[in-house]
Amino acid sequence: MAAERVEADAGASVIGVSIPVPEPHATHLQAKRASYGDPLARLVPPHVTLLGPTAVDADERDSLVAHLEQVAARVSAFPMVLRGTGTFRPVSDVVFVQVARGISECEQLERAVRGERWGDPAAFPYHPHVTVAHDVPEDALDTAFDDLADWSVEFEVGGFHLYERRQDGTWVPLREFALAAAAVTGGR
Repeated sequence: MAAERVEADAGASVIGVSIPVPEPHATHLQAKRASYGDPLARLVPPHVTLLGPTAVDADERDSLVAHLEQVAARVSAFPMVLRGTGTFRPVSDVVFVQVARGISECEQLERAVRGERWGDPAAFPYHPHVTVAHDVPEDALDTAFDDLADWSVEFEVGGFHLYERRQDGTWVPLREFALAAAAVTGGR
């Protein structure tokens, strides 16, 4: 969510929508991100972005919330596996943990959340991931890539959050939107 610096006019706020990484994994990834020297580590909770930073006027907030409620009501919970690392270098100095399972569900959610109204056109194709190092020196990017290459976790995605960026750059959850049904276990 934090890579793009979107500004809001008076009466607007900058929001984002994402799937949070659950505890204790979020704390682990946040500590790792801090250890690589990423200044955003304490400002941005570990997440998979569905809608990046978007300026929303106060009078549009209720419409956005209603839209997100409708999206969540149509989508079932799903399993997600985060495994290994990837990078967007040389295009962008980013190292991330890869979404190894749940990619298509994230893609469908991202399209539904954006709908026809929310967010600017994406500069790049959507690629679900969890950023662990961004705009840090090359050696820190290399360390992050190697350090988490064998890291893996599986969890159920039961919802997504609407976040707001505060004046200090911190992203805080405003509301959780629970997905329609409990996850299916087994051969999905």
